[in-house]
Amino acid sequence: MNFSRLALPFLLLPTANALADTFERDQALKLPDVLISANRQVEARNDSSAANTVFTREDIDRLQPSDVPDLLRRVPGVQVAQTGGRGSLPGVYIRGTQSAQSLVLVDGQRIGSSTSGDSNLQHLNIEQIERVEVLRGSRSVIYGSDAIGGVIQIFTRRGVEQGLQPRLHVGFGSNQTWERSLGVSGGDEKTRFNLGASLDETAGIDRTHESYPSDSDHDAYRNKSVSLSLSHALTDDIEVGANLLDNRGKSEFDNPFGRFDTNTFESVQQQPYSDFDVSSVSSYVDARVNDIWKTRVEFGHTENREKTLDKLSDERTVFNTYRDSLNWQNDLTLDARNSLILGGDWYEDRVNSSTAFDEDSRWNRAAFIQHRYQADSFSTELGLRHDDNQQFGSQNTWSGTFTLPLNPDNDLLLSYSEGFRAPTFNDLYYPDFSNPDLKPETSKSYELQWRSQLTDSSRLEASIYRTDLEDAIIFGSNSRPENVASARINGFEAALKQELFGWQSNLGVAIIDPRDRDTGHTLARRARRTLSWDLDRQFDQLNLGASWQAVSSSYDDLNNQQPLGGYALFGLRSSWALNREIKLDLKVDNLLDKAYSRANYSYDGSQYGYREEGRTWMFGVTWTPDTL
Repeated sequence: MNFSRLALPFLLLPTANALADTFERDQALKLPDVLISANRQVEARNDSSAANTVFTREDIDRLQPSDVPDLLRRVPGVQVAQTGGRGSLPGVYIRGTQSAQSLVLVDGQRIGSSTSGDSNLQHLNIEQIERVEVLRGSRSVIYGSDAIGGVIQIFTRRGVEQGLQPRLHVGFGSNQTWERSLGVSGGDEKTRFNLGASLDETAGIDRTHESYPSDSDHDAYRNKSVSLSLSHALTDDIEVGANLLDNRGKSEFDNPFGRFDTNTFESVQQQPYSDFDVSSVSSYVDARVNDIWKTRVEFGHTENREKTLDKLSDERTVFNTYRDSLNWQNDLTLDARNSLILGGDWYEDRVNSSTAFDEDSRWNRAAFIQHRYQADSFSTELGLRHDDNQQFGSQNTWSGTFTLPLNPDNDLLLSYSEGFRAPTFNDLYYPDFSNPDLKPETSKSYELQWRSQLTDSSRLEASIYRTDLEDAIIFGSNSRPENVASARINGFEAALKQELFGWQSNLGVAIIDPRDRDTGHTLARRARRTLSWDLDRQFDQLNLGASWQAVSSSYDDLNNQQPLGGYALFGLRSSWALNREIKLDLKVDNLLDKAYSRANYSYDGSQYGYREEGRTWMFGVTWTPDTL
């Protein structure tokens, strides 16, 4: 890789004259009513054309989620299907699309594995996160490949404005679960930083029912995490910074499929586990060139490494992927009515694996433009992107949105967007089970949004949409992937935020009809109806909260022969501030001890559901001394 080429845009940045708000993005990350991910710039949530949900650090502390998948279950239109409790790989379905058809970012950097397409969200430690933004609907014009269903962006914790702010958290709960984290944030007029470290451990649960005797043990999980953010204002006009997040550890899992032994022609028992490492590091220069032009250059490097081993044998497999990336975006305010985004992306993927791939690297470069017009009685947004990929050639996508304010409290948005997903290295180059002639999956989406400020304390956001998928990649009769599938997803989703008798209520509902267009069958592991409801109230130093999540039945297979039952989960939580420095947290998840499963496995010719955690509790103490 030629690092001198990557550094060139930094050297070409012009000297700026006046930066309107130093640390603008750092400050915005702490606010609930702004959005960054939709257009890679700070904007009001209500001004964005994307249906979105935002969780700030304050929300995370209040909701007390165990991990990122636990937090995402609260987003209308998002479903999470794991295979056995904490640490297991989640399937994240945004508006009925597959996990690999949605993009996951950490501080602007793609973290998905370029071999499997998985993002390993379960390994991103919740204590190291400042903010989570979820965009529902295609954003391929801004981000390119994978952003068909939507975008999930994780922002690492940021520094405070003045002084030093230490913090310490210790928690203990069910299944011998321990959570430990410490950190320090600091800042002054020129510089801000945050440094944090965490260690989470749990004995886990036995994830399978009927299986080999070797699978009867509990599947433990261990996660060590470090994060660092640093930003510095060189002048009133130019800011530079860097962000780092590193998560690594060990995850045990069951394998009811066994290993096929070529000597005995029998399946052999295993006790497998994986050593994982999901990391992201990025740096940026942010500058205001003049009154109408802001520019930002970002360079990033991400790694998604996994080594799978077996306690009962010397076998091991390695799948390590690496990505270097460069983004340059220019935001132009042409006049009071017109604004423009101009940008370019470049990234290169590399694979280092125990499996010999036919190709082990590829690059992608792209240019995009988006125009926004604001009239007195309506506004428009129109975007176009061109991607050029070393493997599959070029791909064009475009999107458009028309916004009609009905009155000061109600807006209607009508939008059309295209998306695509590039085939993974496994799809293209895995020995004997790949197809180098695959084309990208493509999508066309149509959406109508209604946003209404019902009262000062009540807000409703609702969407109806349709997504058509073409050239979807599935394994054909020859055990090789082919562009033969198509799907149609119709959906409705709504989020209602209001105050009820002093309680803060957040209600999210979604109804989808995701179908294979060739067979008419429902797409696998997609429930047609989901509901999430959070209630919270503050009583002086005491905060009380409750959560209810309901998921309807679904199917585990494309032929709709393996049903998965619906379920509802109820949880309680509380926190008590003993004083300004010490806070106690207590939560009980799945209070009614509901047995449920979101995925099946096959053993000895029969289908069984993966176990999920029953009733669990967690008690924690957080110490936040006064700012030094």
